[in-house]
Order: sequence, then structure tokens, then C-alpha cells
Amino acid sequence: METAVTVTAPAGTFRGRVDRSVRSWRGIRFALPPTGDRRWRDPLPAPDADGVVDATDFGPVCPQPTNPAIPLGEGAVEDEDCLSLNVWAPEGESASARPVMVWLHGGAYTFGSSSQPLYDATSMVSAGDVIVVTVNYRLGALGFLDLSHALPDGGFDGNLALKDVLLALRWVQRNVAAFGGDPSRVTVFGESAGGGLVTTLLATPSARGLFHRAIAQSSPASSVYGSARAMKVARRFLSELGIAADDPAASTAVEAASVDAIVAASQRVYADVPTSDPGTLAFAPVVDGDLLPEAPIAVLREGRGIPVPLVIGTNKDEASLFSFMKSPLIPITGERIDQMFADMAAESPGVELPTREQVLTAYEHVRHRAIGLGVARDIGFRLPTLWVAEGHSKAAPVWLYRFDHAAPFLRLIGLGATHATELPYVWGNLVSGPKDLTFRLGGRRIADLISARMLARWTAFARGDEPTASGTPAWPPFRTDGDDARATLVIDRHDAVVNDLDGDLRRAWGDTILTFS
Repeated sequence: METAVTVTAPAGTFRGRVDRSVRSWRGIRFALPPTGDRRWRDPLPAPDADGVVDATDFGPVCPQPTNPAIPLGEGAVEDEDCLSLNVWAPEGESASARPVMVWLHGGAYTFGSSSQPLYDATSMVSAGDVIVVTVNYRLGALGFLDLSHALPDGGFDGNLALKDVLLALRWVQRNVAAFGGDPSRVTVFGESAGGGLVTTLLATPSARGLFHRAIAQSSPASSVYGSARAMKVARRFLSELGIAADDPAASTAVEAASVDAIVAASQRVYADVPTSDPGTLAFAPVVDGDLLPEAPIAVLREGRGIPVPLVIGTNKDEASLFSFMKSPLIPITGERIDQMFADMAAESPGVELPTREQVLTAYEHVRHRAIGLGVARDIGFRLPTLWVAEGHSKAAPVWLYRFDHAAPFLRLIGLGATHATELPYVWGNLVSGPKDLTFRLGGRRIADLISARMLARWTAFARGDEPTASGTPAWPPFRTDGDDARATLVIDRHDAVVNDLDGDLRRAWGDTILTFS
């Protein structure tokens, strides 16, 4: 049975709901609507609200292409006016302020929302006694397109989604105490694109002080590019809209475009860019020399990121999902992998790339047809994660993991521990509905135990402790030397700590950062 609950914060008085002993306030606006002449402009903070604001329903989701794999929630409405957040808190009062976990959802910088049922924070809040904040940010061309160079006279801004997140974090700093949260203990965490935003925040100087710990799950940490590539994407987008960049009326035309036309053009560019330029994404944060002065992967590899403790890791079979869905996002076939390496070599002639023979030594015991999946997994996710762990461990404690568990059904259909399959375990939401086939062949009891351990680790870390779970091996911080060098937690039916789990991978690929500028 639900009841109402009201809280007064600096931003206003909000009426939320209580359900299953958890309080929630949903759809709280943190920015002015990024619509009309605010489209493709920096977010502006919402004014403090007058009266009592109804915060019982999620706000609109950012307009996006339909994706059956990412259910946005029952009754979800798409609208450009999407910059809202949700706060979840235990029902009971606490003697001291609770730690805060701010979630950045994934979705290839193009899909997703804070209202996805998967991100219902009831289990996390109940198990961990934490405050959880889930955030909407602008997606696709609306959030990651940089028109400032393609249309220099249009007054357009860049890195909009990253600025959305920074504004949401500033809202948390100002308001979360009213919800029982501790603004001096904020953990920002995210997966996939959300993980990419987390690692990007670690290299964003103006983010310093807005969060105190970070968790990056399956971050494409090296998939952040400079202004030249951003301008190519912008010109491609304008072409899809039928707008010539050199047309004096181009700025007016793009501002007047319908949101449906923008989403359709965004989807075509999203698919075309990684097809023509394997290994790159159309939409991602941009190294603009200002908000984001340098490539995050370079900053973090050198230990120059914001020095906060970090949990970071990937899944064992990241790439199988992209193959299963026939997604163009990451190169899997031999031909596209070869093109990616050729493009890298052409772009960085002074960089010594590993030879094909050298790389293949990491996959000697892999079935031939699965080698491409291994290469795609490692160049897209595992290697960047290792580079971040190695560098950031010089600045702050780092804990490295790999999620290996897969329910029997997922193993049967060849997905295994693929991209995003750790999410139900982290959130304690293992079944998404009556049509969910994940545990069709069993495995639910084991999954419940794994989920409990992950919730315990993630929330212990948010409290300021080491990410421990009772009855499991100690998980030492990542170090590049010593008796437990490169300790990695392998999360499976039984958790295990393995030293230098990725030794063969490191030796095969070498130490050079492999990415595009």
C-alpha cells in the first residue's frame, strides 16, 4: 500500500510516495526545459519551486529510437523536456546522514532512461541503507551532438549531456541533505554509456568536489574523441536532415527541425558512423579543450584524474550481446577489425600497434569464430578498464572486478555473461516480468546469493568502506606490484580473487593506449 510523503529542500517542497518501506520522489526537475531556443544549449538550473510539487511520477524520457531491449517503463512519455531526477530513500529515519549513490544509466549514449524498471532502487535502498538518485540526461543528437564547429555562428554549445550530469550533481550537493543524504559522501555510478560518463567525470576538472567515490561498470573509457571528429559527425547529421552546413540559414533550419526528424537522423548517424569507421561511436563526450581538456583515457592512465576511490570492471562476454543483436557498435568480424587497426595506424603513424600475430596469442584457446568477439570485447571494454585501473591506482584506491556469472539459459543461447547482464544483480531486480526467460532453466537461487553480495559490496563502498561482502574472500585494492599484484575479483557462483587475471591479455596487446582522437 502506498502513502504520500513530503519533504522540503532548498529547491522546493516535493510530495512523493512510500512503497514497500521505501520513500521515492520522482520526476524532480533540475534544469529548465532544453527546448525551443534552449535546444543544443547549456542546461540552466531550474528555479526553486513555489508551492508543493507533485513528485509521484517519473518525468518524460529523452526522445530516442525504439529499442525493444531497453524498456523505458510503463506509460513512459518521450519529450525534450526530460531533465529530471528521482530520489529513493529508506522509510525510517537515521541517526546520521546516509551515503548517496547517483546513477547514470547506459544505452550507447542514445537510449535509456532513469525510469527503466530495472533501476527501481527499492532493493538497493533497503539492503544498503543508502539514498539513491537516478538521473535523466539528454541522449543521441540532442545530448551528444556538437554543432559549435559545424555551425560556428549558431550560438550552439557542446558536451550537453555531460553538462546535464554536472548540473544534476550540483543539485544533489545542494538538496540531498533534505532527503536524509550526506552531500560529503556521494558515489557516482553507471554502466556502459553511464560508465563512460563516470570515467569522463573523473577527467573533468569542474566535477571535483561533486562526488567522492565512483563505480564504472563496462565503461567504454577510450571512446571519447576530439572536436575534429565531432564536427564530422555534426556535418553528417546535418546532411541527414537535408541541411547544408554552409547554408546561411542552416542554424535556423536545424533549430526548427522536428524532434521526430532529429531522432530519425540521429538513429541513421548512430548506425552509419561505426559502420564506416569501425571502433568509433557517433555520439559520446567530446574533448573540447575547455570543459573536457584532454582525452579521459590519457588523463586516467597517467594517474591525473580526480583522486577519488574507484570500483571498475567489465563482464566476461561483453561482445556477445552486440553480435546477438547484430549491432554495428563494435567491430566483430575480421574484416571490420582489420579496418579498425588500419584506421588507427593511419591516424597515429607514430604509435606502434601490436601485430596481428602478437594479439592472437591472447586467444590461443578460443574457438576461431569467437576470436572476433574476444578482440571486440577487449579493445572496447577490458583493455580501457585495465588502463584506467593501472593509472588511477596511482592517485586513489581502485578495486578491479570481472563479472563471469551467467544463468543456464543465457549460457545455452550463447550470450553468457554479456554486456549489461550484471545490472539485475547490482540492483537486486533479477526478474523483469512474467516474460523474462533468464531463469527458465533454473539458477535463481544462486543468482539471489550473487545479487546479495554485489549489493553488499557496492553499498559498502558507497558508505566509505572497502567493497566487502560477508563470507567471501577479501578483495584487495588493485596494485601493479607486490604479493597480490593486479588483484581482480571474479564474480561468479563463488567469488574468487585472482592475481593478474589479465596477464596474457596485457602481454599480447602491449602497453600502448589504442584509441582514436
